[in-house]
Amino acid sequence: MAPSNATTASDLFVEDIENLTLNPRILKNATLRPTPEAQAEKLRWKRNIPHVGTLRKGDWSDAKHTTLGHNAAVKEAVRCLKCADAPCQKSCPTSIDIKSFISCIANHNHYGAAHMILSDNPVGLSCGMICPVSNLCVGGCNLAATEAGPINISGLQDFAVTTFKSMNIRAARDPALPAAAAMHASFATKIVLVGAGPASISCATFLSRMGYSNIHMIEKLPYAGGLSASEVPQYRLATDAVQWEVQLCQDLGVSVHLGTAFGVGDYTVDKLQAGKACLFVGCGLPKPNVDPVFKGLTVAQGFYTSKDFLPESAVASKPGMCGCGAAGAPKPPKVYGKVLVLGAGDTAFDCTGSAFRNGASRVLVTFRRSTADMRAVDDETILARSERAEYLPYCLPKEVIVKDGHIVACEMWKMDIDDDGKWIKDDEQTLRVKCDFIISAFGSVLGTDLEKELAKVADLEWGKVRVDAKMRTKTPWVFAGGDCVGSGLTVEAANDGKTASWYMHEYIQKTFNPAASVPPEPVLPRMHTEVDDVDISVDFAGLKFPNPFGLASAPPATTVAMIARGFEAGWGFAVTKTFSLDKDIVTNVSPRIVRGSTSGPHYGPHQGSFLNIELISEKTAAYWCSGVRQLKKDYPRHIVIASIMCSHDKSDWQTLAKQAQEAGSDALELNLSCPHGMGEKGMGLACGQKPNLVKDICGWVKEVATIPFFAKMTPNITDICDIAKAAKEGGATGVTAINTVSGLQHLKMDGAAWPRVGAEKRTTYGGCSGNAVRPIALRMISSIANKIPGFPIMATGGIDSADAVIQFLYAGAPVMQVSAAIQNQDFTIVQDWIMGLKWHLYAQSRRDLATWEKQVPQVPVEAAFQMKGTPPRFGQYLRKQHEESAKQHAEGATNNGRHADPTAQLNGGKAGGATRREVPTVNSLVGLALPTIGSFGDLLGMAPHNQAVAIVNDDLCINCGKCMMTCNDTGYQAIKFNPDTHQPLITDSCTGCTLCVSVCPVPDCITMISRDATSRPDAPIYDPNRGIPLGKPELPVGAKVKLAI
Repeated sequence: MAPSNATTASDLFVEDIENLTLNPRILKNATLRPTPEAQAEKLRWKRNIPHVGTLRKGDWSDAKHTTLGHNAAVKEAVRCLKCADAPCQKSCPTSIDIKSFISCIANHNHYGAAHMILSDNPVGLSCGMICPVSNLCVGGCNLAATEAGPINISGLQDFAVTTFKSMNIRAARDPALPAAAAMHASFATKIVLVGAGPASISCATFLSRMGYSNIHMIEKLPYAGGLSASEVPQYRLATDAVQWEVQLCQDLGVSVHLGTAFGVGDYTVDKLQAGKACLFVGCGLPKPNVDPVFKGLTVAQGFYTSKDFLPESAVASKPGMCGCGAAGAPKPPKVYGKVLVLGAGDTAFDCTGSAFRNGASRVLVTFRRSTADMRAVDDETILARSERAEYLPYCLPKEVIVKDGHIVACEMWKMDIDDDGKWIKDDEQTLRVKCDFIISAFGSVLGTDLEKELAKVADLEWGKVRVDAKMRTKTPWVFAGGDCVGSGLTVEAANDGKTASWYMHEYIQKTFNPAASVPPEPVLPRMHTEVDDVDISVDFAGLKFPNPFGLASAPPATTVAMIARGFEAGWGFAVTKTFSLDKDIVTNVSPRIVRGSTSGPHYGPHQGSFLNIELISEKTAAYWCSGVRQLKKDYPRHIVIASIMCSHDKSDWQTLAKQAQEAGSDALELNLSCPHGMGEKGMGLACGQKPNLVKDICGWVKEVATIPFFAKMTPNITDICDIAKAAKEGGATGVTAINTVSGLQHLKMDGAAWPRVGAEKRTTYGGCSGNAVRPIALRMISSIANKIPGFPIMATGGIDSADAVIQFLYAGAPVMQVSAAIQNQDFTIVQDWIMGLKWHLYAQSRRDLATWEKQVPQVPVEAAFQMKGTPPRFGQYLRKQHEESAKQHAEGATNNGRHADPTAQLNGGKAGGATRREVPTVNSLVGLALPTIGSFGDLLGMAPHNQAVAIVNDDLCINCGKCMMTCNDTGYQAIKFNPDTHQPLITDSCTGCTLCVSVCPVPDCITMISRDATSRPDAPIYDPNRGIPLGKPELPVGAKVKLAI
């Protein structure tokens, strides 16, 4: 027996108790905790602490509840169903292709998303920030019918276009248009747009996209943007977003004249008519509606209209709006104490939030009707409620009480509903409300000067311009839209401008170019940038592919009509569904294509995998050969590859190969890999797993083929390179890798399989496809590319985005076949991929974008060191941060960049001001990763040096402890977890396994850095813990140790 003080094997069980204190444990008893203690703990960890209005003074930073970061945006986009005939799109006034732009975000193609948004809505960033989506697109979201709730569409739109804005890519004139000098003189017609707000920006953008070159936008204010700049508060719509939209318009050649009023100088109706100009009136409504009860009251007495209060707030709070330096900065409206805001629309709530930020301690929103009848939508009111604004419904101003030259109270009538449902004031009920300021937000009209000038060419009604559905006034050359016609939403104004642009084009062409043919249905051009000019064609196996995206020999290629629709959508090539000689014709069983069990609880698009027991095509060789001929006639630039299958019979292979070749196929694919059904007939997998049979078949086809042909590889084999070498030795042009992976998909709780066929509920091993097989496909493709250099490879297996496409390019495959991703959605996904690949190639030419990952800039590793010790955001820590922020803003320590150059973005420089390189080709990316992929022995030679350790960015950390848990229970107990702050600390025991990075829910929160004297001064060299030192003997068994669980 070992001495009591001797080391035993039980000592190996002793762990760092401190590290495991907060690790999850098995509960053996019910937990008891007194209620006062539970209440105190709740406050300690509370995260949803409202940022009340009294702490908002001077703080004009973004406060929207819809704002999303990258991680949240991608997760939200993945939730979207991408519905057919999507109701959200039908509910959008500008008809943005919402499901497609959300699909782009889900695939990390934020450029593509923004491109789709801005193509239909040139002020898509403003709309993403302030659209009342609950009454528009979100109101039609089909997910509103589920427990999960509707998609945060505005947050996704805001994120996508903001990300695109940070790319600094300018709008460009479509090179497909003739040069301006070569276009008909009608395209030089002078076009004047009154106001530089959303309606005019939208109208001017579409006109310039059509090729019009003499467009002038006039704005009486010293800044552009209209009400988006002058009245919507900075915390909802940042001024740099508005000015950027103006810049995109200017990129296309639109001239913006600031400080220029309509009806004065060269811009009177008479002079424009004499000059044969075309006019669009897109101005706002500058004159406020003021109730008679407020007659004679002034700002000095404490009375504002929204037309006074919001512009003053904007000029003082928005960067560059004042047009001056910080020394001459205008002061914001001076409000304090209790502020009464009259009205229940969006403008009233803008006044409410601005009042808090200008110094009010209480804000009462007063209106005639009930809270259920407020005109403002939830998007507006949620923030007001969280900032503790108070509601005073059923009230109508009766009299304002002024004392010593300043407002002290407002007397109200109470409102009621009569038997006919009409709102009436009740003379017997009054209410006096003490207040220090009153802000009236009761709407507005054109005003005398504008009305006088516009009356010459347009009918006016209720202070607004009357137009028809085509935005035409009674005068053929005058159009109008936006606020001035009653379209009170930014998105409606944008659509008015969009609509007017087409009918202005129609008027100009019919008037000044009668020979021109104007389509009866509007055909508006989409946005164009230099990214769109990037060439993504591929030279492969002697063929020219329009792009590297193709339909796989799978369900998307079931019929020739489907292939044709795929080509129309933008796919560059297609491989037909595998067909055979008539003697080998098949009939499928059902059910046969099912959702993969790797998808977990996720339903809808973005399934992780599919399993199928589908056979080859049920259609005849005659059908497919006829279809190939028609496809080549209709789509001569597209590549059509015929997929064929026979048993190990020379005559059959040569007969079918010649038949497919004579039909006009550009290439052949020999299906030697179908993992189910066909193998039992001596076809598919039965041939593809044996190198000698693969070599035979390729040799037979080589004897008769004059076009390229590819052997389709099975992954269900020990070494795919043996089969690829056999194909090459047989004369194959290249290979396709990989076909589906054989598997058993799912067993239900009663033991029944899925899919199951017939009354006996039988199943078989089927083919797994989709993202779940991507690592296998990448491994096999890179192996072939490394072991058989220069041997052409077509990739298939888990390709679901431009991001995945780029991975396959780097692994050695120039073109990709796709099925599962289309099964998840539809043919149109290819446009997302086309734009994503173009962006990637373009980004490589921009040094400032080349290091971006998934189309977002990377958080520098240095940030983790800089953010060390940042306090968490809950409980007392969050309250303290709110208080410190309020103090800084009140003292002017932060000014939200208030006094930047007012025209810094207008007439800006070239994209990014970055050093430019030549845009690479698709072919130039092929195989770039191959030199870095080798054997594990290569890696062992790098130890113990070249080690990495993890580091946490405390500013990004959400204190969930996932890193600590995985490190404790599946790793090396190298992470300490602070019981007070819940902040993790990675110790010198870190072995660099990277588990913590893998499970962290916040991208870039934990990163891997080199293990050296800087990152680990006490342990710069990795010294593994061997448990028992090398050369020492085993230990005897000791007493059982109580474990820390």
